[in-house]
Amino acid sequence: MPDLPAIPGITALAPSIVPATAVVTPVRRPWTAVYRLLVAAAAAAAVTAEMIVGPPLHVLSHFAIQSTLVLVLALVLSARRAWTARRPAPAALTGASVLYVTMAALVYHLLLTEASPPFSITDSPGSHPLWQSVAGRLLHTVIPAAVLLDWLVLTTPARLHLRQAAPWLLYPLAYLAFSLTRGELLPAGSAHRYLYAFLDVGRHGYKHVLANALLLGLSFYALALLLVALDHARPNPVRRRTKTGFRLRPPVG
Repeated sequence: MPDLPAIPGITALAPSIVPATAVVTPVRRPWTAVYRLLVAAAAAAAVTAEMIVGPPLHVLSHFAIQSTLVLVLALVLSARRAWTARRPAPAALTGASVLYVTMAALVYHLLLTEASPPFSITDSPGSHPLWQSVAGRLLHTVIPAAVLLDWLVLTTPARLHLRQAAPWLLYPLAYLAFSLTRGELLPAGSAHRYLYAFLDVGRHGYKHVLANALLLGLSFYALALLLVALDHARPNPVRRRTKTGFRLRPPVG
């Protein structure tokens, strides 16, 4: 619609920018915030238990622990925004945290449960069986399932993009470099020189380890693409009907 000419004698008003919150009333989601804080508290408790049982630096060197700490920060931020009716946390952060904990869970259940020697984050399997069992189940099963449920049911879909999938893999790539460098710096023959059996250069050699890393990287990239595709295919569980202030009635007659 073209602009109408100015009317003589009437001062034109300056344009004003109206924030979206003045048109659409922000909606607080306290139960969503409480759920996310509970999941974050459980994740933080599991990490704390592992650090109490085992050497803190050794525990913090594991991918599952680091990805869980990233998840705790993302959950706290998302909970705060849901409680205060602010815009959701950045989709790139949410997608990355979901991807990393899912990756850690899949690697554990598919590659580490039957590893020999037995895999242990604390470097002392069996020393505190109850704590280690509870913390391990939280880190590798309960927390990933709870986060996926939160993402599927309590977030708005179609916010992830294909262009985010490749940058998400920069952290796993950096972790691979960290793990291999750590193994080279530790004395040969030291216990748990390499944190994961499939990255043990002393046992398998660089050629085999890099082949394993390539297969894992391709699998993780496929998982990232799957998350993006699922994000655009799932329904919107948080959609709410907008109130317009009037109700349309059927025609009379």
